[in-house]
Amino acid sequence: MKTESDAFKGLYDIVARLRAPDGCPWDREQTPSTLRGDLIEETYECVEAIDEQKPEHIKEELGDIFLLATMISYMHEQEGLFSVSEVLETISKKLVRRHPHVFGDAKVNGSGEVLQNWAKIKVEQEGRAPKDSALDDVSKALPPLDRAYKLQKKAAKLGFDWDTPAGILAKIQEELVEVQDEFGVERIDCPALEAELGDVLFTVINLCRFLKVEPSVALQRANIKFTHRFKYIEKKMKETAQEMKKENSAVMETFWQEAKGDESGQETR
Repeated sequence: MKTESDAFKGLYDIVARLRAPDGCPWDREQTPSTLRGDLIEETYECVEAIDEQKPEHIKEELGDIFLLATMISYMHEQEGLFSVSEVLETISKKLVRRHPHVFGDAKVNGSGEVLQNWAKIKVEQEGRAPKDSALDDVSKALPPLDRAYKLQKKAAKLGFDWDTPAGILAKIQEELVEVQDEFGVERIDCPALEAELGDVLFTVINLCRFLKVEPSVALQRANIKFTHRFKYIEKKMKETAQEMKKENSAVMETFWQEAKGDESGQETR
């Protein structure tokens, strides 16, 4: 078994070889921009593996993330902008600096004070100018669902939050009525409908946050569940020589209910 330093050095050497003039044509063509989508995709695949609680799968997906982080860092090293070792050194220094209660003499009473100290350290030690708004810290590059979740968390930390889940549920109902109102007009205003549906989604995400459920993880679970059930329908329709079409929706619904019954926990639709 290699040490951590030897294992990372091995990965670094492989990345360097792939990016060499006589390396892999595909790897040499990649840029940080072209790998952005891969980075997001691999992160979600890692989340899925964690949800499945399969150590071998988690290990593989974490390796993919390590590869992409190393590859993107090495690309910048090739440009003479910064080295891979500087990336590692930077995060190490940041961890030590932001944990004075672990690596220094500071005292904290719970995770809340830890977060407060981080905010002070960013300004006082790292020289980051205070933002005009607390929401400015939330990256605009995040997927919309994740950005909505983080925007709401920021606002909640400053006291702008719901009192109970019941209030959020009532708001969801209110927003749904507004969506229905848009359908009631003679000619549907697509921008207005889009805005109302956006409000529904934003409020549902708020409910997830309030109940301490990661919305992106919850949605991924729903995606997996839907995929499993739909594939069951496809399988049963093929076995019974029936076509997947609107006219057979009643039959497909029957198989959907069968798929639900086969699942542990009897999850509701």
